[in-house]
Amino acid sequence: MLLRYSAEEKHLKLKIVATAAEATITWVSVANGVQAEVRMYDRLFLDPQLDAGGKDFIESLNPNSLKVVTAFVEPSLANALPDQKFQFERHGYFVADRVDHVQGTKPVFNLAVGLKDSFGK
Repeated sequence: MLLRYSAEEKHLKLKIVATAAEATITWVSVANGVQAEVRMYDRLFLDPQLDAGGKDFIESLNPNSLKVVTAFVEPSLANALPDQKFQFERHGYFVADRVDHVQGTKPVFNLAVGLKDSFGK
């Protein structure tokens, strides 16, 4: 196993020599990161088939469809333009909010597309 850290590129590289598998771990340190509001959207409804069984769709609303979290992001993301898109590793694709994101002072990102959703399968 070979482990390399590059301070310039801010990543850790792990290489398992026997199988030649590689993995890269990327992180943002709290000391260097910029605090951002991140809005994690989940499905709006709990039931994949709202009209099944004659239920009122209001009963199927997901009370946890929006979770707002505080995250630390790369400093460059504070200067993102509203509506600019990014991939946040292991979470999905995010877009800088058109209204609430204030370039340079208040980064706000909305989840646009999550990764690997098996809802309704």
